[in-house]
Amino acid sequence: MTVLILTSQSGGKMESNTRMWWIYALFSAGFAALTTIFAKIGIENVNANLATAIRTVVILVVAWGIVFFQGNVVNILAIPQKTMIFLLLSGVSTGLSWIFYFQALQAGKASLVAPIDKSSLVLVLLFSVIFLGEPLNWKMILGTGLVVIGTLVLII
Repeated sequence: MTVLILTSQSGGKMESNTRMWWIYALFSAGFAALTTIFAKIGIENVNANLATAIRTVVILVVAWGIVFFQGNVVNILAIPQKTMIFLLLSGVSTGLSWIFYFQALQAGKASLVAPIDKSSLVLVLLFSVIFLGEPLNWKMILGTGLVVIGTLVLII
């Protein structure tokens, strides 16, 4: 899959393949699940913030390695200011999410922490409607309600 990700770009823009987004999403879900398991084992005798910092360095090296491999580092100067601000805000949000996630994993069971963390789906749906103007339909409302109910069933 790494080869697919590394070679799927041309000219800095993702090829338009309407079926690829869900394959990437499935891989994301699988690796997110492994992340939780590996993190829970990895933080056993380590401060959660130190563990987050180590994980972040690995991600930094991998992400920049991909950017250099693709030859996209030259495009950094072409990023519009508004885009850069939101990318930076996204990075801050990611960092804070990871810090709190590792704290929760260190203090609680992975099988309880993960469902609560993944219930962020509810907030994503709400925020996408409010801030991005994405349409809301009955299937989204029903699905989100089921996520909330499922999360409550798992943690109560």
